[in-house]
Amino acid sequence: MNARATPLTPTVFLFCRMGDMVMLTSLLNLLHQRYGQSCRVVGTGSWTPAIYAGNPDVEGVWSFHRHLPFLLERSWLQVRRALRESAPGPVYVCERHFRQLPRIRRMLRLSGVDPRRVLYLTDPARPGQVHLHDLMVRLGTRTPPALEERDYAVPPLTAVVGPRLHVLASERAARDRWLQASGIAGRELILIQPGNHRSMGPKRARWRRLNTDDKWWPPERWAQLCQRLHAERPDAVLLLRGSREEVPLLEEIRAAARVENLMVVGNGLRELFALEEAASSMISVDTGPAHAAAALSVPLVVLYGAEMPSQWLPRSPFGTPVVGLGGPPLSTRADQISVDEVLAAWRSLGGRRPPANAGAGGAPDSRTARERHAAPDQR
Repeated sequence: MNARATPLTPTVFLFCRMGDMVMLTSLLNLLHQRYGQSCRVVGTGSWTPAIYAGNPDVEGVWSFHRHLPFLLERSWLQVRRALRESAPGPVYVCERHFRQLPRIRRMLRLSGVDPRRVLYLTDPARPGQVHLHDLMVRLGTRTPPALEERDYAVPPLTAVVGPRLHVLASERAARDRWLQASGIAGRELILIQPGNHRSMGPKRARWRRLNTDDKWWPPERWAQLCQRLHAERPDAVLLLRGSREEVPLLEEIRAAARVENLMVVGNGLRELFALEEAASSMISVDTGPAHAAAALSVPLVVLYGAEMPSQWLPRSPFGTPVVGLGGPPLSTRADQISVDEVLAAWRSLGGRRPPANAGAGGAPDSRTARERHAAPDQR
């Protein structure tokens, strides 16, 4: 930013699921550096503010119901006021969904936002050619017509950090107390995430009965994987993780595996982030917690169904390995991936990542040796 330019507050719209909101943190970091003020984020879902807790690039977060009329929600008046007060600050709209984008356009129009302040995400590339994360960063390098680019220069992309999440000291302390009480403090933790948004939703029984969830990996394979992991790392603790709605599924897998050091954990997002930070590695289907793990620099294996890893593979801020399995053109369902393939991918992650001082009162700052070895295109 030009030293003589007035710092501005950017506003960013994205009405998407957890993984996309995690990837958005790279754009937020870029905009914070560029305009001199932290960002305001408008999204959907009551969980959205939890994504950005402790993030210095975010000043405020508002969330709307994904399907209810926004005029009836309490957040609407706050967002309208914030948009007016932020003028002439830039507005970046990352949403592409054909139902959600018109809602955002109406919000901007009813707030009296000058259209010259607004930029929209466009994707001229063919599907599968450009990763969503890169599209959002590319959007941040553009300048709204109402502003002068020379006043708000784009920072070097090598200086942009993300995607990245932040764990609060109080959350680390709560995690360490839980690890101590569970008798597993100081042990290697391997996280396993079998479920996705369909397995935790109200129609989860129907998805399973009809076998129409392309991200579904059968419980018996998860059980076999747990057995194989335990054979290779008998001293490690395997944590089957999911939302509280997914605990019955996790217990089913645990009962089928019948191995020592296998635990079920049903928790919320902030507890998940703290637990991921302490893990040595994670194996997951294509879902939001996988993106969170990568953003916390956890070595990761992701199983894909119908989505393309070239567009959705989680990114790590400091080059920690992330391996994707399946997805087009190789396959269209996660259950086409074998246990042997998953185990081989997990082995390829390399050596164990030291736990984040689990059970010892804290975790190191994320800017450690992992940053010094970061791949330039992932910083």
